[in-house]
This record gives sequence, structure tokens and C-alpha cells, in this order.
Amino acid sequence: MRQNATERSRRVNVRTPEVMERVQAEVEDHYRSPIVEKIRAKGGTITLGNTTIRLAKDFGFCYGVERAIDLAYAARKVFNDRKVYLLGEIIHNPEVNRQLTEMGVISIPLGRQEEDIAKLSRDDVVIVPAFGAETSLMNVIAERGCMVVDTTCGDVMSVWKRVRGYATQGITSIIHGKAVHEETRATASRALGDKGNGHYLIVLTLADVDFVCDYIRHGGDRAAFLERFKGAYSEGFDPDLHLKRVGVANQTTMLKSETEEVQRRVQVAVQDRDGAELAKQNYQVFDTICGATQERQDALFEMLKRPMDILLVVGGYNSSNTTHLVEIGEQQLPTFFIRNAECLRSLEQIVHFDLHAKGEKESYSTQLAGDGDIVVGITAGASCPNNLIEDTITRVFALRGIGTEALEAALASS
Repeated sequence: MRQNATERSRRVNVRTPEVMERVQAEVEDHYRSPIVEKIRAKGGTITLGNTTIRLAKDFGFCYGVERAIDLAYAARKVFNDRKVYLLGEIIHNPEVNRQLTEMGVISIPLGRQEEDIAKLSRDDVVIVPAFGAETSLMNVIAERGCMVVDTTCGDVMSVWKRVRGYATQGITSIIHGKAVHEETRATASRALGDKGNGHYLIVLTLADVDFVCDYIRHGGDRAAFLERFKGAYSEGFDPDLHLKRVGVANQTTMLKSETEEVQRRVQVAVQDRDGAELAKQNYQVFDTICGATQERQDALFEMLKRPMDILLVVGGYNSSNTTHLVEIGEQQLPTFFIRNAECLRSLEQIVHFDLHAKGEKESYSTQLAGDGDIVVGITAGASCPNNLIEDTITRVFALRGIGTEALEAALASS
């Protein structure tokens, strides 16, 4: 059995006590928010005049994101005399990635990573982001002898372990995720197994799942199947062969309820085809939703039980876990997905990302305007720093005629 790419890489430990003490100070300076901390201490709600801001119980940086940022900052300090490269983005938040760029970390764009990595040397340092990286990239890094600072989230690695196990047992991994997302690509590469003979199929929507389930039950047009999922299955994948035994896994940042529905529908399809007893051998599942993702979704559902006039979801537009918060919110009330406070142009103008049009646009909204009482909900995904939440809070109050000094005074007196 060949040694996997991560094991062959020159992994280095940058978490020495003296380095991490300096890192923590810098990270806090960049991303901490005393205002957010004080509002949280007050139960997550603050009212000034006719404006109430309510924060979700859980939002913002999770442990895995904090760890990834800490390691990236530490790498830059430890290797201050070397070139430090980052595979794509450390997390999906433009503010965090901007900070790393300003510190001299060189981002290698997704489209040309193998080509650029092939030019590196043993003196170079490569940071693997929180999403992980495909085994093909890790192999090239190992061949070049680069030093590696691996920030891959532990929850992601748990999924990798599971899909490797599927491959060993001859089970095809059905992965619920986005085929172009870095994490899903990394997971798919592990689903090939250590011998490279495993298989995977990536599904995104419930319509995709229903198409697969129909094929599991009845078979169908093989060519049509392969065309529909082009770019989302392993080399040599044959639905007539590789849907006999399946195991479900997922990108860790997907909508929990949807992933559970994917699991249920595939299980039922296999049971319909094979019967309950044989299905126990031919269907496997492992709950691989990230705990922090689940907490933020659950916190939003709880938040939505109380009336609000508008919901602002703050984060990077390419953040999967943040996107799902938007999907939850917009089912119940006007919801706007904003990058930062600057997107709140005025009481009526909001620049936001439209999930359905798949692009940023400017909308006119009346929810923040007027002299009446309003309740503004704010949440964020696991990749959004608290300083951006603070900026959003102060911007909402400012638009409503309440200055930061009044906000700070109210927090200080409570």
C-alpha cells in the first residue's frame, strides 16, 4: 500500500508557545470585537431608542477556523525569511485572506495550483487551507520537498477517513456537496482510496439525488446519467456497477436537514432494490456535518422563533456554511447576504449577494427605514470574524441615527 500524500509531506510544527503568544495578540487585534462580546454577555440583544439588534446565539469563527488562521499567522512569523504560499484561500472570507496577503503570504489560485507548485523548492513553505487539498496537489508538494503547514479541519479529516474506508470495502462514496468546492474536491480524492481504485459520485440538489435513486431502483440510460453528472464522478465510474454498494458522506458545511434527506432517500432506494436485510450490506452512512455548522444553523432556527423585521447574514459570498444560513433565513423574512457593513449603503439601499441570481446586486428595502420600532437580526457563518459583525452593528445603528458613543455608553452602563 502506498503512503498517502500527507504522510510523505514535510509537515512542520509552528505552534511553539512564544510564537503562539505573538500570534494570539495579532489575531485579536485584527478580528476581536469588544462590542460583540458585551452584547453577547447581555444575552445577545441590545435596544437603543426604536432599534433592537439581536444576535444569533452561535455565529462567527469556529475552532477549526481559528486554528487555521492561527497556524497561517504562525507560519508567516516562523518562516519570515522564506516565501510562504497558500493553496487558494485559508477560509472563505475576503477580510481574512486580505490580511494574509498584506502579511506577505502568496496565494496560489485554484486554477493553476499544480503548475505553480511544480516550480517550488525545498526552501518554500506551503499552507494547506482549512478545507484541505486534493491528494494530487499533496503529491506534487511532497515531490518538490516543500515544507507544509497543514491547517485542515479535523472534521474534514474525519470525512476523509470514512470515505477511505468505503473505498477499502468496495463501496462507492455518494458525496453531498458542491463539486467545485475545495473541500469536496479534497474529499473526493480520498474516496479513491489509498490504492486509487475507489469511486465517488457528487450530488448537490435533491433533484440530483432523486435521479440517482431512480437509477438505483430501476437502472436507466447510462450515457444520460454520465452526462448529467459530468465532472462530478471518479474516472471509470459506471452507474450500472458502482451504485450496487454505496455509502453517503458530505461536505461538512452543507445544510443539515438537506443532507439528512439525501441520506434517507438513498437508503430507501437501496432498500427498495435489495430488501431490508441485504440493504444493510449495500448502504452505509456516517453523519459528517461539522458541529459548528450545525450549531450555527440550529441557533438561527431558534432565533427565527421570535419576530424580526430583517435578517443580515454577514460573510464571504463563496462561504458554503454562510450560504445555507441565508437559505434558512429567506424562508421566513427579508434576508440579505452581505460581505461587510459597507454593503449597507443607506436605510433603503443594500448591496447583497442573490443566491438565486448567483451574483451581487443592489436592492431597495424599506425594512431599515421609517421611525417605527424595528428588530434587526444578525448572524454569520463559521468563517466570519467578529470585527465585521461589529461594523455591521454600528452601521445599522448609525443609519438609524444612533452613534457609536451612545452604543458604547449603553454597553458600559449595563
